[in-house]
Amino acid sequence: MKAILFRAHGGPEVLEYADAPKPEVRHGEVLVRVRACALNHLDIWVRGGLPGVNFPLPHIPGSDIAGEIAEIGPGVTTVRVGQKVVLAPGVSCGKCAACLAGLDNRCREFTNLGYLIDGGCAEFVRAPEVNCLPYPENLSFEEAAATPLVFQTAWHMLVGRAELAPGEDVLVLGAGSGVGTAAIQIGKFFGARVIATAGSDEKLAKAKALGADELINHKTQKIASEVRRITAKRGVDVVFEHVGTATWDDSVASLAPCGRLVTCGATTGYDAKVDLRFVFVRQLSLLGSYMGTKTELHTVMRLVAAGRLKPIVDRIFPLSEAAAAHRYLESGSQFGKVVLKV
Repeated sequence: MKAILFRAHGGPEVLEYADAPKPEVRHGEVLVRVRACALNHLDIWVRGGLPGVNFPLPHIPGSDIAGEIAEIGPGVTTVRVGQKVVLAPGVSCGKCAACLAGLDNRCREFTNLGYLIDGGCAEFVRAPEVNCLPYPENLSFEEAAATPLVFQTAWHMLVGRAELAPGEDVLVLGAGSGVGTAAIQIGKFFGARVIATAGSDEKLAKAKALGADELINHKTQKIASEVRRITAKRGVDVVFEHVGTATWDDSVASLAPCGRLVTCGATTGYDAKVDLRFVFVRQLSLLGSYMGTKTELHTVMRLVAAGRLKPIVDRIFPLSEAAAAHRYLESGSQFGKVVLKV
């Protein structure tokens, strides 16, 4: 099969469009003919290498996958050859206490397709049967691939961790990112007032069209000051943080008393600091969030199929141009998801 792979860590130039062995399915697994694979910042981090993480090389990245079942392994009973599917990105052991409780993102063996195991930037990918999700027929393959990781992550952050309630104020950082576009929609779905930030008026206009109530241009405005103005100095109930050190101080300063900051990433750096006196006097909650459960993803996919939530695709590249797609994603120019068509 043809695949995008890298044999050493580095910049987009290490990505090769090359021949790779077609995966062989084992018990309880399926082989999916990939039609589209969406990119995430995770792909950039994997390609560049992470301290203390040993990736098997050569490696095929790609966590967000839509396609058709090409083969089924022994013991597979819930899907058939030819069926269209979207794949849940997270892979867990399925037998530990966390998995049995439906909390698979807490499994000690949890990984993602395209992280420690080969992913979907290829013509075929192998995945556990349990990762096959019903295909939302109202979406193209590219839109379907743009859905799982960001909507699952945003749902777990806002609903599972921050427990967002109707009528609350939520600050969404980086509204032009895939996870940002998902967070705006989920916030509005739950009846919150959404304050969105982005680095250009063009992106802010698109955030407004998605439902954002208030807009902040972080290149020309001070986020915390604008939040105070918009909320009559109260602050927001929830900050949706995934940017990292570039926005951390503003994020903490934007919280109302008893506010909750939930974070899933550190794109601009991880060495954030916080004044503990500010945390305990204002009774703030700092919440970490990682991916989400398959149960949450099934909920998200039902809402997507019903048209209540919509994946936003910014640009589509052919699989062979994955390096260009990576460069485009790294530029930060996109609003929504960057997708590879296979």
